[in-house]
Amino acid sequence: MKQFAKRSVLLFLLLSLVFTVSVSAADVNLAEGILPEDYSPKLLIPGGECLGIRLFSEGVIVLSFRELDDGTSKICPAKSSGLRVGDVILAVDGKRVNSVAEFTDAMNCGGETVKLSVRRGDAEETFTVSPVRDGDSARIGAVVRDSTAGLGTVTFYDPETGLIGCLGHPICDRDTGDIFTISGGSLISARVVGVEKGRVGDPGELIGSDFGTDSLASLYENGEAGIFGVVTDSSRFDGETAIAVAGEDDVVKGEAEILCCINGVSAERYTVEIVNVRDLDDDDMRDLEIRITDPRLLSSTGGIVQGMSGSPIIQNGKLIGAVTHVLVNDPTRGYGIFIENMLDAAG
Repeated sequence: MKQFAKRSVLLFLLLSLVFTVSVSAADVNLAEGILPEDYSPKLLIPGGECLGIRLFSEGVIVLSFRELDDGTSKICPAKSSGLRVGDVILAVDGKRVNSVAEFTDAMNCGGETVKLSVRRGDAEETFTVSPVRDGDSARIGAVVRDSTAGLGTVTFYDPETGLIGCLGHPICDRDTGDIFTISGGSLISARVVGVEKGRVGDPGELIGSDFGTDSLASLYENGEAGIFGVVTDSSRFDGETAIAVAGEDDVVKGEAEILCCINGVSAERYTVEIVNVRDLDDDDMRDLEIRITDPRLLSSTGGIVQGMSGSPIIQNGKLIGAVTHVLVNDPTRGYGIFIENMLDAAG
């Protein structure tokens, strides 16, 4: 995971984080376990539309520290206890916390010292902290967050299972660079209202607005190959045609198309060139090297911009993958992931 985060320095991750929400993970219906073990769909509806993405963390993430006045000196109990930026606080005195509100309530109900269950990397540790108390309020000097949100593109929808896949890469915490571990999430409606054109050294972005409040899909996975969930409102796909899913051997160098939305809510087709095809077993997920060739897209966006992650790539009438990255020094070029790798990760 850390290797993936480091690569983003060279290959700008294409989720456009444009707004922030703070909501309870209890509102999310998780959908793990919907797929059979041998899941291998032959037909999928390609996406291309931009939607709002809301993710709810598992625990609360430590973003920074601040000193507190305990009446005699300035102290930071959280930092002094050994907590670090990027730690995820999972529980307070054994009580699970999945939101800032739950964390605050648990702290206020604690004693002179509290035990924090914390995930750091792949390990879970326990820290003892002595909060600064002011009446019923208890603070430890840690600034925490419980959710993140932004704009991203749908790659596919499976009408047989309700599965939806987006982005083709993980959403990483904008403050720590780590993959955002989620307890759930949702897709909501959105509209693309503008484009900041990409330039050499300065990736552009799609600008979203009119974010809805009703969940269109419940999300259960944020991983190396994308985000996945179950559609709760399938009417958006009424009248859409499913196309064949390509195998690795179906993908060749040459002309292809991507589906993406750069204005409003509807996706359009734009021509691209598959410059290089890599081995399916290569684990860094940069399976396809692509170049934007469509004059309309180049004129509007300059190439690949943030928010276009997940744009389906179609070749010879088959869904072969999704756009994932842009080369910062050449926004007309970027990378994509095989659709097979996304589907393997969906379960």
